[in-house]
Amino acid sequence: MSTSSTISFIGAGNMASAIIGGMLDKGYKPENLWVSAPEDSHLQALRKRYGVSVTTDNRYCAEQADMVILAVKPQVMADVCRDIAPVVQNTRPLMVSIAAGLTTDTLDEWLGGGLPLVRVMPNTPSLVGKGAAGLFANAQVKDKQKAMVQSVFESIGSALWVDDEALLHSVTALSGSGPAYFFLMLEALESAATDAGIEASTARALAIQTMAGAAEMAARSEHDPAQLKRNVMSPGGTTEAAIHTFEDGGLRELVNKAYKAAFDRSHVMAKELAGKH
Repeated sequence: MSTSSTISFIGAGNMASAIIGGMLDKGYKPENLWVSAPEDSHLQALRKRYGVSVTTDNRYCAEQADMVILAVKPQVMADVCRDIAPVVQNTRPLMVSIAAGLTTDTLDEWLGGGLPLVRVMPNTPSLVGKGAAGLFANAQVKDKQKAMVQSVFESIGSALWVDDEALLHSVTALSGSGPAYFFLMLEALESAATDAGIEASTARALAIQTMAGAAEMAARSEHDPAQLKRNVMSPGGTTEAAIHTFEDGGLRELVNKAYKAAFDRSHVMAKELAGKH
């Protein structure tokens, strides 16, 4: 990414802090980063930690930027966008939203219209530099701007583009909600191992490392997950017995049902958020 560009964050929560930390680790200059939020004490903590510029004035923060990252909760996004609209209509920065459920058309309307706008669906592992983000750009976004956004979000994990904004609902149900699915599996494995006599802390450590190792193998391997699964299974062995139990219990159907529930809820939430303002 170009380290000469100025990036402003409207909102200073955990995700904004994670992005800032990732960018600085990748060599971005703190003097080119601005952050605004209502609480000055929180901002001063960020300034001390990262060396970034801070202000409680959203308009002033937006005015500095080549790219503005909107990192506030969806419920307050309308008010924030309408407040900074006069400024960004004048300066025409690239606008980036990490708020779930708010479409580019809705955001663009609140911002006064006609702006280059990217929607990003990050997930919570971004907080530890292992995020998976889905990105969508409206027609006003240039290739150079897309590359800049991708570079920012690759500083905290992976960043993949979708061509149809509606697919962000699918991303939400997959990588957005997905960490909780794996946490549920960890919880269940720990409980099962503890019931079998393993100390809880040992069970958790083994389960976490097993999941992390399996994910790393999948990322590095040329084989698909089905083949990787078969590679662990021996005929008549322990893994085969467990996998058959999962299959016979309808695990695939349950995962599909859960995914669809998240997908459907994402659609409903988008309509609710757009209709409240």
